[in-house]
Amino acid sequence: MARVRVEGFTISLDGYGAGPNQSLNQPLGEGGSALHQWLLPTRTFQRALFGKEDGTTGVDDRFAARGFDNVGAWILGRNMFSPDRGPWPHLDWKGWWGDNPPYHVPVFVLTHHARNAIEMQGGTTFHFVTGGIHEALRRAREAAGDQDVRIGGGADTLRQYLREGLIDELHIAIAPVLLGQGEALFAGLDLRALGYVCVESVASEKATHLVLRHHG
Repeated sequence: MARVRVEGFTISLDGYGAGPNQSLNQPLGEGGSALHQWLLPTRTFQRALFGKEDGTTGVDDRFAARGFDNVGAWILGRNMFSPDRGPWPHLDWKGWWGDNPPYHVPVFVLTHHARNAIEMQGGTTFHFVTGGIHEALRRAREAAGDQDVRIGGGADTLRQYLREGLIDELHIAIAPVLLGQGEALFAGLDLRALGYVCVESVASEKATHLVLRHHG
């Protein structure tokens, strides 16, 4: 059965999924780039972003690779697509990843402001959804067919789906860094009461990987 998954979402030791003050020059907020040192050198990431066949293997690469298995559509919060807020000020902006983003499937971006879909190279099309998380999930499921839907973030988007018990499986990587402030992933959530349990825990030199599964 097709599932709704979160893969490779990284938080700091103090629970933040991004630093404060996101901007064009700091898409993950202040200090946020330190979260993903487990992911960046992996063979999976190097292949997906740069078309290279070298890179690290092992635990971190295994978790990076599983994040692309059987994914037929993505859902993103607006901050994962753009640093802008409010009505779209720059319609020529097409996301953080350039002309050929690493998704290669339909991507549904949550926003309060309508915008026409953007077709990119490599099979990615960005669709902008103004009807909330349930509309985005319905459309993503339709696009994915028998494949899974991956929710990419950010933290507020994940919280919304977790509150509704709509995420079937959640892979969190905990990086050994402290951000002090930013976007707290689990703020205001009682994951146990929501029906989530930890089913896997594996550590590498650069992250601790946890898999939570919904048993509600």
